[in-house]
Amino acid sequence: MDLATIIGLVMGFGAIFGGAAIEGVHISALIQPTAALIVLGGTFGAAFVSFPLPAIIAAFKNVKIAFLPAKVDHEQVVKDIINYATKARRNGLISLEQEAQSAKDTFIKKGISLVVDGIDPQKLRETLEADIMAYEDHTKHSIEFYEAAGGYSPTIGIIGAVLGLIHVMGNLSDTSKLGGGIAVAFVATIYGLIVANIICLPIGNKIKIRMKEEVLRRVMILEGLIAIQNGENPHFIEQKLMAFVGGGH
Repeated sequence: MDLATIIGLVMGFGAIFGGAAIEGVHISALIQPTAALIVLGGTFGAAFVSFPLPAIIAAFKNVKIAFLPAKVDHEQVVKDIINYATKARRNGLISLEQEAQSAKDTFIKKGISLVVDGIDPQKLRETLEADIMAYEDHTKHSIEFYEAAGGYSPTIGIIGAVLGLIHVMGNLSDTSKLGGGIAVAFVATIYGLIVANIICLPIGNKIKIRMKEEVLRRVMILEGLIAIQNGENPHFIEQKLMAFVGGGH
């Protein structure tokens, strides 16, 4: 569980509703199902028009990255690569075949299998880099989906407010309800800003950060396996990979 995401959402919503309560605004005044329908339906409707269905499905699946991210330990990656390098230096590259079979990570499994098969180092780099690019492109679609939704949401909120004002202006005969009607109309604007700035844009940014961490992990694995294939000294490999860890922090 990503505590930063949970804390951020609680702080964001708490600050808004808490501030409203301090100002004397009754919480029930901010609960408007019609405004929520307009903002959420309009925002994600526009986002659906902007992206193909597979990218939309992937974007909703990738929400879990913001709440339940896979643990990425770059220092552990270095240790694993050094273990592979030491084993290969003592017993040859073929000794890594068992490591490939037991590896749970599909990227590591593929990389080690290619090394054991004796693929040319340049072909190994091209193959694994293609995998990294495919992962990056796939994840970027999810980021762009939430960024787009965050861009649409405030405008849809304004549309909701205008619709509410149209309704108010059509019932000017009852002036006693005029102020309340205008207040309700502007709730849609608040919803639009909340959906954009507390939900969509932050989730998109969190997915982007997790993607960068995973890309760095895969690049480290790629460079480590190529170094192993070239027969480089494990100590030198460790120094090379630790430079990635230092840059990542």
